[in-house]
Amino acid sequence: MPYVARDADGRIVAVAVQATATVAEVIDAGSPELQAYLAQIAPETVGDIARTDSGLIRVVEDLIETLMDKNVLRFTDLPAAAQHKLMQRRSLRKSMNSLSLLGGADNPAPPLIKL
Repeated sequence: MPYVARDADGRIVAVAVQATATVAEVIDAGSPELQAYLAQIAPETVGDIARTDSGLIRVVEDLIETLMDKNVLRFTDLPAAAQHKLMQRRSLRKSMNSLSLLGGADNPAPPLIKL
């Protein structure tokens, strides 16, 4: 649990991993107030994490697919919520890959990017 110090208005002004004489209030690491403070003092780090999330999600999806292809993991081994989310993503990717918004016989569509 992180510890915080506050100013006279109750705003977070310091964060520490261990309690000290001046930083002693325990706060939940997921607290929106703490997250806002951290984003304020290190915006590039928070932005970098957010920008890499979608790429990491794709890596996790690919990893799950590989494990299932190798029979290391069965789809039914996953929690129902995870199964549902994976099926939604699979369906969305399939739809995106089959879209052909431009083109016809005389004007073929440009190649689609595989997702």
